[in-house]
Amino acid sequence: MAEILFVTWDGGGNVPPALGIARELMTRGHGVRFLGHAVQLDTLAAAGMETVRPREARDFDNRRDYSPLAMMATFGDRGLGRDLLRAVAERPADLVVVDGLMFGAMRAAADAGLHYAVLEHMYDAAYRRGILGGPMGLNLRLRRLRPRAALDQAAARLLATIPALDPLSEPPANLRRIGPVVSVAERQEPARPTVLVSLSTFAFPKMRACLQSVLDATRGLGADVVATTGPAVDPAELIVPPGVEVHRYVPHVELMPRASLVVGHGGHGTTMQALAHDLPVAVMPMDRLTDQPAVAASLEVAGAGRMLRKGSSADRIAPVLAELLTDGPHRAAAARLGAEVRGLPGAQLGADAVEALLTDAGTAPGPPAARR
Repeated sequence: MAEILFVTWDGGGNVPPALGIARELMTRGHGVRFLGHAVQLDTLAAAGMETVRPREARDFDNRRDYSPLAMMATFGDRGLGRDLLRAVAERPADLVVVDGLMFGAMRAAADAGLHYAVLEHMYDAAYRRGILGGPMGLNLRLRRLRPRAALDQAAARLLATIPALDPLSEPPANLRRIGPVVSVAERQEPARPTVLVSLSTFAFPKMRACLQSVLDATRGLGADVVATTGPAVDPAELIVPPGVEVHRYVPHVELMPRASLVVGHGGHGTTMQALAHDLPVAVMPMDRLTDQPAVAASLEVAGAGRMLRKGSSADRIAPVLAELLTDGPHRAAAARLGAEVRGLPGAQLGADAVEALLTDAGTAPGPPAARR
């Protein structure tokens, strides 16, 4: 069996795909470790993962509001790259799986000749042409991290999304589409229509105000509403309308089987999980520099959702929610996409892709782990 090191960061929605693939690999007998930010250690350990404590990585906590420059410094953090090299020196790995935004770690792996893969937890189009083609890509190039070369040097890039929303006309040779890593539960028909509201676990600017506008828009909707705030917003800071439940955290897989509609921020993971349950999605992107606007636009084009402008008033949001709660072509479109999501089980296909790479580990540059 093999030794695999996952390198992640405290971004919120980027972690579940890595955990899903890691759990599948562990059931197949492989050894798995996680290196990330110090604030993640307890959560990763609670998820049953062995962790590596970072020594040189920048401090990061997704409950704080970071400037765009601070975010770019985190993505280009060479300290996390040095932690990666130390972890492999102390205990060799057959394969390193690096989060698709951790270019400091990616560059360290590439320069050291390690056998590594990149986990892309978003649309490839938004990733390569959007994010890397914008300010973040420029910043990474100025830091001499050569982001596109780091992607091209990877043994594989594991793309966790579906073709209908992220078609690839000329996919790179090392790209492997594995599908979304999501959990799906059996449908539970609610007595009344139910709206799940979950904007983000990340502390984007104006999160509380946006969440309040969405909650206000549900007044008079004739539906039950369940909202999850995550660590970014204190429920005590919200004015909660009658008939609305607000929680810090409830696993979405427990809520979506009885939901009729999801209101999100365009996070890829939440959106794919909603579609996996055949649910239309109203999307209010929280950050225009991420893939969130692309997710929202793709749902509109597919007919499975609507985009809401950040900062929209309750009066503008309410009719959109009312429309999406009705029966109509948007439900059929969501169901079509949901069938595609379920047909590409990301955890299993991701583990298959990793195991395929392990057969090459013995000839890859860098120190492979001792085989057991």
